[in-house]
Amino acid sequence: DLLLEVDRWISFTDCFTHRRSSRVADDKNALLTVILADGINLGLTRMADTCQGATLRQLAHLHDWHISEAGYAEALGRMVAAHRGLPLASLWGDGTSSSSDGQLFHAGGRGAAISDINARNGSEPGVSFYTHISDQYDPFSTRVIAATAGEAPYVLDGLLYHANGLSIEEHYTDTGGASDHVFGLMPFFGYRFAPRIRDLKERKLHLFPDQSPGDLLSGMAGDPINTDHVAAHWDDLLRLVTSIRSGTVTASAMLRKLGSYPRQNGLAVALREVGRIERSVFMLDWIQDLDLRRRTQA
Repeated sequence: DLLLEVDRWISFTDCFTHRRSSRVADDKNALLTVILADGINLGLTRMADTCQGATLRQLAHLHDWHISEAGYAEALGRMVAAHRGLPLASLWGDGTSSSSDGQLFHAGGRGAAISDINARNGSEPGVSFYTHISDQYDPFSTRVIAATAGEAPYVLDGLLYHANGLSIEEHYTDTGGASDHVFGLMPFFGYRFAPRIRDLKERKLHLFPDQSPGDLLSGMAGDPINTDHVAAHWDDLLRLVTSIRSGTVTASAMLRKLGSYPRQNGLAVALREVGRIERSVFMLDWIQDLDLRRRTQA
């Protein structure tokens, strides 16, 4: 009943069209039953046993021919757009900032047997759901990743590839979502990256070669930025950004690949140097800006 009521408002079931004919489902109740079975992880067999008026064969046919990731993404976009239009949503935020984090869901069996071991979660296997949420509490992107995968490469995916009208300007993560490569890519797409870095006091400030940190910050200064290397690979950086923006390659795929390259790789080093510039500016802002610290912690 609740799904039917929401569907009358925004017609989200129109997003689940037939894979071949692009027609909407004839039986809307059965389609919503399939969606509900997915949402509560009950499965089609148990759902068919529970519900009257829907057979397993009917539910399986709808699931195979109408349910898709693209359909879910489009339906979620409609819900986010409808929620943003409610006056109540503006009391929480204006929709220009967001945060993301991962949540681990355990699975059966033992992960040690397949070397599926996570430093934080141990040897119990599972998957992690990496979710982006706006300041209006809209979960506008969710990505399933391996329990052993790092979260940082997937931060930009949720910001770039979502099917709704959100215009994010500032994004927050925890330490797991922060890396110099992510810091380096964020400004190219117009985002301000503001992670909550746990070991901030151990991070170094990286200045330009002609800059001096002064007596107050001398203990925090690290290696200077290699500006010549960045300049030599600037065209490669622009090509990388253009490829990600056009959808030729995803941000997560490139960040994983660059993170696995040896330190001698020119593009990976250039992106790291740009990231060090951005992170150094952010660290100085963090020290001076109380409101930034409050937003990030919240």
